[in-house]
Amino acid sequence: MSKKLLKSTAIVSAMTLISRVSGLVRDVVMASVLGSSGVADAFFVAFKIPNFLRRIFGEGAFASAFVPVFSELTEQNTYQAKQFVNATAGILAMVTFVLTVLGMVFAPFIVSLYAPGYKDDPVQMAYTVDALRFMFPYLFCISLVAMSGGILNTLNRFAIPAVTPVLLNLCLILAMWLLVPLVETASRALAIGVLIAGFIQLLFQLPSLYKEGYLPKLSLNTSTPGVSKVFRLMLPAVFSVSVAQINTFVNTVFLSGLMTGSVSWLYYSDRLMEFPVGVFGIALASVVLPSLSKENTSGTDASFSAMMDWALRWVILIAVPATFALYLLSTPLLSTIFQRNAFNANDVAMSSLSLEAFAIGVCAFILVKVLAPGFFAKQDTHTPMRIAIVAVLVNILLSVLLVDSMQHTGLALAVSIAAWVNATLLFIMLMVRGIYRPQPGWFWFLARIALAVLAMSAMLIFLNEPAVVWHAWSLAQRIGHLMLLVGAGAVSYFAVLLLLGIRPKQLLLGPRRTKIDDAKVDGANSGDAKSSDT
Repeated sequence: MSKKLLKSTAIVSAMTLISRVSGLVRDVVMASVLGSSGVADAFFVAFKIPNFLRRIFGEGAFASAFVPVFSELTEQNTYQAKQFVNATAGILAMVTFVLTVLGMVFAPFIVSLYAPGYKDDPVQMAYTVDALRFMFPYLFCISLVAMSGGILNTLNRFAIPAVTPVLLNLCLILAMWLLVPLVETASRALAIGVLIAGFIQLLFQLPSLYKEGYLPKLSLNTSTPGVSKVFRLMLPAVFSVSVAQINTFVNTVFLSGLMTGSVSWLYYSDRLMEFPVGVFGIALASVVLPSLSKENTSGTDASFSAMMDWALRWVILIAVPATFALYLLSTPLLSTIFQRNAFNANDVAMSSLSLEAFAIGVCAFILVKVLAPGFFAKQDTHTPMRIAIVAVLVNILLSVLLVDSMQHTGLALAVSIAAWVNATLLFIMLMVRGIYRPQPGWFWFLARIALAVLAMSAMLIFLNEPAVVWHAWSLAQRIGHLMLLVGAGAVSYFAVLLLLGIRPKQLLLGPRRTKIDDAKVDGANSGDAKSSDT
């Protein structure tokens, strides 16, 4: 099981990496073409609205409720599982279709609610409403795509769902190349690209579903076993899984009243922050939820806890250095990736401020993606919901307090702090309820990670150059020095880990072996293999 789990995580990470790299290419082209203009702000605001709903009716709350129930049914009765898929797909399609129609009709009201600052700018409002109307059908397609991904992930077919987002990135790149010169506004051209991508992504999933025998035959039979349970579990999960999107919604409300470019600066910095979260955090979460659901059905409490412990160690191993690296390399990254044509040195400087603030929350964002499934796998969506509400309230309060003095940077910092509140409370409740019990060895594990991160940070600070140097360099010089920084940082981090006794096999062996190996390592360091430094 452990080798299979590791292989699945590696596959999803690799496919997600391809997706994120293509997304990075998309953003580079977008920054070059649009910069931080009002048209760019209009598209980004409009795109956030169907994406917000997608997180609820797609891979967010819906998937978190759907996967545990589907996993349980596949263990019991294949025929019932297929009927369940048919009915759930039919109801999801109907709900999202109705929402799509309403969204297109009431687009001006939705934009006024989501970005109230645009009401004083008729041109910006018109651009945003126009883009939103073209993009809203994306919600219908991508929600069914996310459900398909949940089915395939549960059946251990991880590659297809993980690589599907690449199609959106390719469509947007082609839209900028082919449609922007032809369509009246760039925001409309990109919105058409998003719409086309939604249909292509849905069609891309269908052959795999057919091969597995789970191609849905849409039904509206609400009496099918499991259907009512999914939607009952989904309601509280709307808040718990979608907390980041709710925080983004809050930020957009504030951003619409700030100077032109604020939406774009926050978008580009958020994209870089999402790179480690997406490549590793989402990949790990995609594998962990189905695996925990199966452990809850057929395993033991000890094996369930051990699997969570294994995932949490991977989070710390990857997310902590990513946090410090993003913070220290904010200017080099933004300057190298985005600074050209319409995206100038001032855009880099403003975006780097919000990237530093976002970096503070990277570890928390990834932790939430592992901790929340600990409740979802137990079919408990109420506890994460209550915690998420607290996190949202913290974000709103901090946004109000910080937006005047720190502008868009304050909004990014509010999101990061709220993410830490969310992760901390989830961890405490898992411990209090006995769902998660830390394996031996955590004290020494964290101490060694801290020393390795300290060495990496010192190396990055020593080799880095001031922002004015990065702005003055050519693209080739930026790429060369950034590669030097990334390479030196990675080598110093993993070299110190090896010197301190952390070997890859300790975590590669999986959840059931990690406890034994760490106890041995800790015994070598402390003289007592049964150290209580958990």
